[in-house]
Amino acid sequence: MVKEQYDLNSNGKIDADEREFMMEDRRLRMDDQNAKRDTQRRLTIACAAGMLLYPIVIVIAVLVGLDRAAELIADIASVFCVAASGVVAAYFGFNAMENKNATSTDRPSR
Repeated sequence: MVKEQYDLNSNGKIDADEREFMMEDRRLRMDDQNAKRDTQRRLTIACAAGMLLYPIVIVIAVLVGLDRAAELIADIASVFCVAASGVVAAYFGFNAMENKNATSTDRPSR
């Protein structure tokens, strides 16, 4: 975070009102990051749960006597599983990249 962007009156110092603005901006950024992580986590859990429950739904449809519904559900299973697996893999992959970049020592210091 560049402190010059918060020096609104360009006097070279961060005054009390500028500090308050800076802290509010920092708090809003942290809230946004937390909300983003929570949303990603919920989406990943929903996709993983869907992949686990999908076969159970097919079995229940067969047991209830909805053979045509079970057949239709089974027909789209490959597309659903690939899409849901992609969401889960992307979540874990991007988290790993983010953690690696946060702890990387080969970046130039700022």
